Amino acid sequence: MKTKAYLILLALVCGIPSLFSQGFQPPSAGKAVVYFIRTEFLGCGNNFEYFDNDKYFGDFSGINYLRYECDPGNHLFWAASENKEFITANLKEGGIYIVNVFAIYGFSKYHVQLNPLPPDNKSLLQQSKSLVNSKTPVSISPERIEKMNAKKKKFINEMLEKYNKEWKDKKNFNNLSADMAIPVEALR
Repeated sequence: MKTKAYLILLALVCGIPSLFSQGFQPPSAGKAVVYFIRTEFLGCGNNFEYFDNDKYFGDFSGINYLRYECDPGNHLFWAASENKEFITANLKEGGIYIVNVFAIYGFSKYHVQLNPLPPDNKSLLQQSKSLVNSKTPVSISPERIEKMNAKKKKFINEMLEKYNKEWKDKKNFNNLSADMAIPVEALR
């Protein structure tokens, strides 16, 4: 009985959240991984949807994160709220990347802003590590992803057409370059 009580006390002292948290995980062989992370309370009630070019891959609200594993190479990531925010990316195989997601005041709901995390930004890196080490990522089932892609097909096509015809050359969107991969040792 004392051993059981000791183990429970040890778990509480060490922190139960750490038993269930994932921490940063490298991508599968031949892939890259991008963590979309919200660390601020502002706009926590707003749900932002995330896309990779013409594919929906998830959504979440609040202080949380989404882990997205994909092929290396060029991508157009974007998020939708009252506004649409885009970020171009060129990902290297094996790379781990972080995109900080911020809510900013909009007209009827919060706007979304996507900012790639440069490896040398120690403050935002520490905030990201604290969150990822204390929680498991948002999980979206393959069935829901398939359903949302079918449901949003027209919306996705309209937004990509606007991006290509209107926004791409007029707005200064951020870029996530291959050299912005965060070294594994910096994520510990």
